[in-house]
Amino acid sequence: MKKPVLRDKTLFLFDLDGVFYKGKESRIKLGGTRTVRAIRDRGRRLFVLTNNSTDTVEMVRSRLADFEVHLKLEEILTSALLTAEYLRSKHGPVLYYLLGEKGLEAEMAKCGHRRTEGEKADFVVVGLDRGLSYDKLDHAARLVRNGASIVATHSSRLYMYKTGPAVASGPIVKALEYATAKRATVIGKPAPLMFRMALQKAGCDRSQAVMIGDQVDTDIAGAVNAGIDAILVTSGIDREAPGYPLLATLSNVDAVADLL
Repeated sequence: MKKPVLRDKTLFLFDLDGVFYKGKESRIKLGGTRTVRAIRDRGRRLFVLTNNSTDTVEMVRSRLADFEVHLKLEEILTSALLTAEYLRSKHGPVLYYLLGEKGLEAEMAKCGHRRTEGEKADFVVVGLDRGLSYDKLDHAARLVRNGASIVATHSSRLYMYKTGPAVASGPIVKALEYATAKRATVIGKPAPLMFRMALQKAGCDRSQAVMIGDQVDTDIAGAVNAGIDAILVTSGIDREAPGYPLLATLSNVDAVADLL
């Protein structure tokens, strides 16, 4: 790849797990310090664009800082945050039932949404839920059959667990859709909404953006389908992206700095 290709980019979108660090429970740094510094030195913008729905943006920022990757809160766009913002912008404060964890609940509360355990809800909000039970899933399905809509933070199949790829929230979404015959509105990658919201926040055209990620079916497919160029880093789940036009395939996120 010729360097001027990235020199023309003004917005850099980064996945989180598998790019900056690896492992949701026991994290190991993969890189990012040098690339983030290089982007700032050249006056460019960046967002972390992550399907992480279990952590607040404050938690993500703190963990990156521990690895000497220093970001502003407004540069961290999690699927939890964007789901809460999407619902507020479209419907105002809503009453919702949660299939998810505390980070998602916290982001929903920041946007004025109210959680319910009762028999009525405007929305069932779905994220990764490592405490999922049959009763919780059945309750959610009952609410949807009674009129609630489904909003999913994302629908990816896998995330990087400490022992390797593990089941993500996509299978939970599919189970709820199958049980109710209703389709979910999906916010996170590979759905286009997350990319559109990021571009809107940056005031940036898609031709000026590049996505750097490790997972083909979320990061790469989502970016390409949104008309955004993509770079695959092989430090996470996937090693190649057959059939997708890539600007580059790199072993580590800090190799991006060499292409600026």
